[in-house]
Amino acid sequence: MPQSTGSGTSREQTFRLPLFGVAPYRRLVQTRLLGRTGLRLPILGFGASSLGQEFRSVTVDEALRSVRVALECGLNFIDTSPFYGRGMSEVLLGVALKGVPRDSYTLCTKLGRYDLTHFDFSPKRVAESVDVSLHRLGTDHLDIVLCHDIEFVEMQPIVDETIPALRRLVQAGKVRFIGFSGYPQKIFRFISDQTDVDCALSYNQYTLQNTRFADETVPYLKAKGVGVMNAGPFSARLLTRAPLPAWLKEPEPVKTAARAAAELCASRGVDIAKLALQFSCANPDITTTIAGSANPENIRRWAEWIAEPIDAELLRDVQSIFAPVRNIGHKEGLETNN
Repeated sequence: MPQSTGSGTSREQTFRLPLFGVAPYRRLVQTRLLGRTGLRLPILGFGASSLGQEFRSVTVDEALRSVRVALECGLNFIDTSPFYGRGMSEVLLGVALKGVPRDSYTLCTKLGRYDLTHFDFSPKRVAESVDVSLHRLGTDHLDIVLCHDIEFVEMQPIVDETIPALRRLVQAGKVRFIGFSGYPQKIFRFISDQTDVDCALSYNQYTLQNTRFADETVPYLKAKGVGVMNAGPFSARLLTRAPLPAWLKEPEPVKTAARAAAELCASRGVDIAKLALQFSCANPDITTTIAGSANPENIRRWAEWIAEPIDAELLRDVQSIFAPVRNIGHKEGLETNN
């Protein structure tokens, strides 16, 4: 179980995981408060989308070891969704977390998106979705539930129906805190101008190349007391050495700049992914940045990277490469939500 000492934004935590038969693992983990929730999350959270085979085939052993290593490394904020693997991610997480003390990790799942084009944010489905997630994850409560990718639907019903349905589940003790996630920056003001939520999650918009989330939205959310979360520090592999996937939506000039930045980093003996992760995790106004992998070695490497100081000179040079395409992204969801 985590034991926290000290005060401020950085704390030392000790994790004891008897389930896996390992000795107590000790690691310094910087944490930040999430808005007004009282939750203190690690600056790097574990994204479980990969457990759902969203990017490649994954063995059960890989999935279980990834969760174990994330917890060992202090990445005890876990983010999933019924959309990831169409339930597979939640199921495997439930298996991996069996026997792990419930107060040693913070669990976030989502609702409303269940397939590529299947969305249902109705109050009836809200209640059903939470109950199914509780069953899959083997827990009696969810720390955070987010409305998933709301830019793909008309958003007024989210305010009028979905959020009130989630509040009823908070009152029932099934959910502790609620919020929403998405890509276009417009959605954050649309929801938060009309109703109160505890937290919000943006993805692929606080990276080496695109800082719109911090530039346009984070100050607004902080002023509202909304907890700020970020996902996708590698921007769908754009900021890695891996081949770019065919489905990547960024414009060609952005891709070209990313390849040039990766080459510059490599010429100085640095993986651009390291710089990207360090950059996204360094912003003190963003509570946590979520990154996912079903490769335990990647997770160990990430934990090491965020403990190291960032190369300020390399960062400046990379940002110079991205300057002509800074904050250029793509449209996601309905035209009216962008």
